[in-house]
Amino acid sequence: MLIDTHSHLYSDDYSDDREAVIARALSSDVGKIILPNIDSRSVTGLLTVAHDHPEVCFPLMGLHPSSVGEAYVAELDRIIGWFSRETFFGVGEIGIDLYWDKTRQRQQEDVFRQQLRLARTLRLPVVIHVRESFREVYAILEAEQEGSLTGVFHCFSGNGEEARMVIDAGFYLGIGGVVTFKNSSLPGVLEKAGPHRLVLETDAPWLSPAPHRGKRNEPGYLVHVADKVAAIFSVSSEEIAEITSANARSLFRI
Repeated sequence: MLIDTHSHLYSDDYSDDREAVIARALSSDVGKIILPNIDSRSVTGLLTVAHDHPEVCFPLMGLHPSSVGEAYVAELDRIIGWFSRETFFGVGEIGIDLYWDKTRQRQQEDVFRQQLRLARTLRLPVVIHVRESFREVYAILEAEQEGSLTGVFHCFSGNGEEARMVIDAGFYLGIGGVVTFKNSSLPGVLEKAGPHRLVLETDAPWLSPAPHRGKRNEPGYLVHVADKVAAIFSVSSEEIAEITSANARSLFRI
């Protein structure tokens, strides 16, 4: 069985056929789906999907860096408040995104740091969003690491040195559709890193793997990611499913 460790299945992109999407995932042997949060506006949808499918969908709670705005202190308080009201399996999606806008870098760093500390206190894994920000993310993570922090570098697309740094820090590499792209350098990076610190993800509805690139992504497409990773290591897709699903179960305690 495959586990999709990162899907926004509660997105409005699935408002017309969410149940069919989940059914297709299950028929493709994608039996568990981790749901990271975005901000306070996404919580209701997130929890609805998780409550409707408690054996399949496992919610996380966090404030995405792209949602760190002017009133970020109050927004973060709202997010943190949910941990006393519901059961979550991790803190995410958190991190730093400097791709579109660097004007709120300091605020993003503050929010990231606070959520790492929250994860430490609650003894929960984190799902980290990194975009044009590996150096900044890693510096904060290194400063906050006291031996208990663990989690996933979501949608990892870095180089070999960065992959080794992530693994040495006790984290997993989240591998999704990018690995199937024709000109991706990720296969060479993974070949050197090995399969044993990987988890698989879709980031649905975005980043569809080949042969569905350019279309809406969904958890059932995780099979294409597994097949590609298996080809990189010259092993069966079943072996990759076994390794990565064991990693996901251990990390998220599902």
